[in-house]
Amino acid sequence: MNVEEDLINKYHVPAPRYTSYPTVPYWNAEFMGNDEWIKSVQFSFEESNTRDGISLYVHLPFCENLCTYCGCNTRITKNHTVEEPYIQTLLKEWDLYKSLFTEKPVIKEIHLGGGTPTFFSPDNLELLIKGLFKDAITHQQAEFSFEGHPANTTEEHLKTLYKLGFRRVSLGIQDFDPLVQVVINRMQSYEDVKSVTDFARAIGYLSVNYDLIYGLPIQTLEGLEKTIHKTLLLMPDRIAFYSYAHVPWVKPGQRRYTEKDLPSVELKQKLYELGREMLINAGYLEIGMDHFALPSDSLYKAQIEGHLHRNFMGYTHQYTQLMIGLGVSSISDTLYAFAQNEKKVEDYRARVEEGKIPVFKGHLLTKEDLIMRQHIQNIMCNGSTSWQDTNLQCKALMDGLKRLESLEEDGLLTLEPFKLVVLPQGQRFLRNICMALDARLWANQPKTVMFSMAG
Repeated sequence: MNVEEDLINKYHVPAPRYTSYPTVPYWNAEFMGNDEWIKSVQFSFEESNTRDGISLYVHLPFCENLCTYCGCNTRITKNHTVEEPYIQTLLKEWDLYKSLFTEKPVIKEIHLGGGTPTFFSPDNLELLIKGLFKDAITHQQAEFSFEGHPANTTEEHLKTLYKLGFRRVSLGIQDFDPLVQVVINRMQSYEDVKSVTDFARAIGYLSVNYDLIYGLPIQTLEGLEKTIHKTLLLMPDRIAFYSYAHVPWVKPGQRRYTEKDLPSVELKQKLYELGREMLINAGYLEIGMDHFALPSDSLYKAQIEGHLHRNFMGYTHQYTQLMIGLGVSSISDTLYAFAQNEKKVEDYRARVEEGKIPVFKGHLLTKEDLIMRQHIQNIMCNGSTSWQDTNLQCKALMDGLKRLESLEEDGLLTLEPFKLVVLPQGQRFLRNICMALDARLWANQPKTVMFSMAG
């Protein structure tokens, strides 16, 4: 076993993905309450709406079939009469937020996630988006994006959303291998993907993104090589190359297969290295963790210019202080607090119909949380952080730096006076590096597995 394999085995441990800090399992045990959440939303809006605008994440949970690998909040149904009532509830929730504001919200970013947003008809998506725009202003640098299933995203979906200002579409591919597709119940052909990609580009979309996953059940090196080869024939602008998160205790659908069907740690590493090498050789550039982009893509430009940002939606070149999550299970972020909506469709709709913002848990960040959040954001986006400014120093940081000494000895990073720099070998271990700084995790280490495996 070589040094690199030793490191992979050593750091192949459960770790958060750090789309937030603190991570959701370490939010305050007692919910701060709706009144505190409303105050935080209002304060953040007053502080940032004119300067930054706001972001909206809209969760559309419905899917016709269960993809067994999926860790998202979904509702499986073939009954499309659920579309319009759910949209009306979303718009009522948005009205509740708008009633808190002293001026029209400036919308800088919208992302439609799921579930399967393209489960909804083009007409109903238009109804939703026009409702969101009502009594709102569109930011001059607005970027709107949506997730599409290649097997059901039609030309009409693409045209309708383009007309409404959407310029980026993200397609969930995962793997082109038909045997893997059967196991994970995610069926779409190369022809489906090519058709949607070609339509999007012809219509004028500026960025077409693909999601690929390594570490899926029965995935092989030969199969992944063919998947990457087919992907490169289409050259999407951006690729998210994710590590499969096996969390059957959270998502029972993953019990369709067992750990025996998953690649070993060694094979999973080879799958990652194969995919990474093929993408880089084809001209893609590595962005933060799990992401690759062409030099022309806005994500790469943001990394070079130093304003790459990471939030609950992943990496983005846009930043807004206030992000409001609409829909079942959506998470909102004011910078100073987080809140999550009810996780069941029925509970979510009932709360909104009562005229209440449907959050059921949240977290009010302490001064120490804010400092550590900034350092973790810096590491995940820029591969470095510094604390020369005394306002960026705290006990949690000093404790974390001691834990990082062993990672420095392993050649993953360098610790300079008042600065941390991730080395090339440490790039794939960003989750482990951030975990060493995670004061809340170390203060209350989990007794059961809560996160997917890093490395």
